[in-house]
Amino acid sequence: MHIGLIGLGKMGANMRDRLRANGIGVTGYDRNLEISDVAGIGELIAALPAPRLVWVMVPAGAVTDAVIAELATVLSAGDLVIDGGNSRYTDDFSHSALLATTGVHYIDAGVSGGVWGLTNGFGLMVGGSADQVERAMPVFDGLRPEGPREESFVHAGAVGAGHYAKMVHNGIEYALMQSYAEGYELLEKRSDLITNVPGVFKAWQRGTVVRSWLLELLVRALAEDPELQNIDGFVEDSGEGRWTIEEAIDNAVPVPAISAAIFARFVSRQDDSPAMKAVAALRNQFGGHAVKTAD
Repeated sequence: MHIGLIGLGKMGANMRDRLRANGIGVTGYDRNLEISDVAGIGELIAALPAPRLVWVMVPAGAVTDAVIAELATVLSAGDLVIDGGNSRYTDDFSHSALLATTGVHYIDAGVSGGVWGLTNGFGLMVGGSADQVERAMPVFDGLRPEGPREESFVHAGAVGAGHYAKMVHNGIEYALMQSYAEGYELLEKRSDLITNVPGVFKAWQRGTVVRSWLLELLVRALAEDPELQNIDGFVEDSGEGRWTIEEAIDNAVPVPAISAAIFARFVSRQDDSPAMKAVAALRNQFGGHAVKTAD
């Protein structure tokens, strides 16, 4: 099997390498021609056997829209496009409809695994028709970890289901990371009692109910920088956390942990929170509580 892969960033390049290592031929294209196998999308399409399979792994939004629009003009009926980026699930409906006008099939794939996917494999959540998912199964099997397929791959439903599942996955990820982070801060605050914070997290890796891969990654980070002195406490969000909350509102599903996690990221971007200034002023007004004077 031979596929095309558009987008050779941190994950895309690792996906190319993992697929090749598992016997899948890959021709990759990236705007950075130093890492690209071909000079353009047209050359990529020409290198693929028909019916073609093209995996798109570029930033969500306008970039993905542009790539899908270009593929709609160069692919042929019977070809298949898989969007493995972090697109919003609603974009899958328009992408699928556009490609369908020329008979091109479409699958959306939520991909988890980050920069470790090359060695550990990628978790996959896909949406699309059963026949097209089965057609692409050798690619999915080449990407996912070894072991039972159902533990790292799911055909979640129709087009859009893969990215919807990945959106919820990322929302959960926000809440899990925030919980570990809050625990870290509380342990650090009691340095008079807890003298080995990295050791506490390391000891949680086996036998405890909070063990996870995220915990292992935090242990790794603390081993490199025990007090996290070299990291600024400014945290971005990719968009999927926001989308999860918006979906929860639309469906009247309470998600307090996920909501709190994303709002905590917003707080991290404020050097001096106006809201907290207002809280301090109110406490001073009604209770005479002391306030700190700004420098």
